Amino acid sequence: MPQIANPSLPIKDAVVQVRRLDASEKFAFDLVVNQAARLEIAALLDFSEVKKARLSGELIPVGATDWEMRAKLGATVVQPCIITSQPVTTRIDQPVRRLFLRDYSFDATSDEHEFDGDDETEPLSAEIDLGQILIESLALAAPDYPRVPGAKLSQTEFAAPGITPLSDEDVKPFAGLAALRDKMKK
Repeated sequence: MPQIANPSLPIKDAVVQVRRLDASEKFAFDLVVNQAARLEIAALLDFSEVKKARLSGELIPVGATDWEMRAKLGATVVQPCIITSQPVTTRIDQPVRRLFLRDYSFDATSDEHEFDGDDETEPLSAEIDLGQILIESLALAAPDYPRVPGAKLSQTEFAAPGITPLSDEDVKPFAGLAALRDKMKK
């Protein structure tokens, strides 16, 4: 079984040439991202740091022309807390799957694009960029709003002197209707 296994492999060199794959056997890979690439990924994704990043798995032939990737993403990222800006470290361990189809088509010229729920299927091109898949998967897996434990938003009120400031309850769309309903019941 052919393999990519190089702990110092730069992410930009993690491209698999499809024409070199043997359609009768699996292709194993183990992409461990080096420090320089982790710095680039952190800057790209607006993380404070990417401590570790690894994508390991295999490309499996499907029929005569298509390929399925089954892999595991393992990473440790540091992001600023959305409330305190303190560092929040997150460990990510999750499966990653892609299906590369030679006959996959997508009409990019159409003005109407409706998501069909399939975020794993892609058109098969001459190359499969494992580094790009790692970055995309990491971006999707990292928390959108990282928080340090116990961090809470405080309530700030602004109003001119002598005016009662609006509360969160005051700006809810049906708060007035609920008050009117309660008043009518009495």
